Amino acid sequence: MTQITTTPPVSVPAASPAMPSTLKLGLSRAAAETRMFFRQRDAVIFTFSFPIILLAIFGSIFSDGLEGTGLTVSQLYVAGLIGSATMTGFQNLGIGIAMDRDDGTLRRLAGTPLPPVAYFTGKALNTLFISSVQVAILLAIGVALFDLDLPSAVSDWLTFAWVFVLGVLGSSLLGIAVSSLPRSGKSASAVIAMPFVVLQFISGVFIPVRELPEWLTQIAAIFPLKWMCQGFRAVFLGEGGVTLEPANSYELGRVALVLGAWVIGGLVLCLTTFRWKSRSDG
Repeated sequence: MTQITTTPPVSVPAASPAMPSTLKLGLSRAAAETRMFFRQRDAVIFTFSFPIILLAIFGSIFSDGLEGTGLTVSQLYVAGLIGSATMTGFQNLGIGIAMDRDDGTLRRLAGTPLPPVAYFTGKALNTLFISSVQVAILLAIGVALFDLDLPSAVSDWLTFAWVFVLGVLGSSLLGIAVSSLPRSGKSASAVIAMPFVVLQFISGVFIPVRELPEWLTQIAAIFPLKWMCQGFRAVFLGEGGVTLEPANSYELGRVALVLGAWVIGGLVLCLTTFRWKSRSDG
């Protein structure tokens, strides 16, 4: 009698679930970064209250009109501080990433499946959100307290959009690049905050550009903040503010060129200088 043997079926291992897209991971990381930001109440209060306090102080002290323009100095400050808020990413990312590197967060992330692009996307989107809220608050205060007129032309809002997006992107990339400069997370605030403060004084945030020595404005013209402020003055001060510009023009074409160059240059700097490990790790 012939015995029939049957071979048990071979079990096929289940396919591992596909990784989410880089964009989805970046959005998830952005949500996590935003949650972590709002859990630090002292940082939230300082980040949003600091430009408000500066605008209230400078706008109240320097409330005189600018001769021949129909504008006030306080309105000039609103445009300048909007530029400063747009460049918040330079300071926030520079300090935040330096601290992530110092406490080992970057080293741990490098050992996970999370793509580096998703990490940086999350940081940039979080910066975009924070800057947007700051700008919205400054505009609300400018309209309510300092008679700032919001533009009615669509072209002005389009100008605002591309200056804001290029400004946030360029300053974020620059912040990522300079995060490699501090030797430790503890020294990051001193190393990165100081040049940002200096840039604000020479780029037209606190002092009108025409009041500055020419050699200082030439230095400021190398960096993006000066051009961001100039672009926002074009949007919110209009034709009345043209006479306040050294070139008697807002030079929006040049603004776009310089900000675009900083986006490309910032990306190159990130790719060539960024470090995942702190210097103490070798």
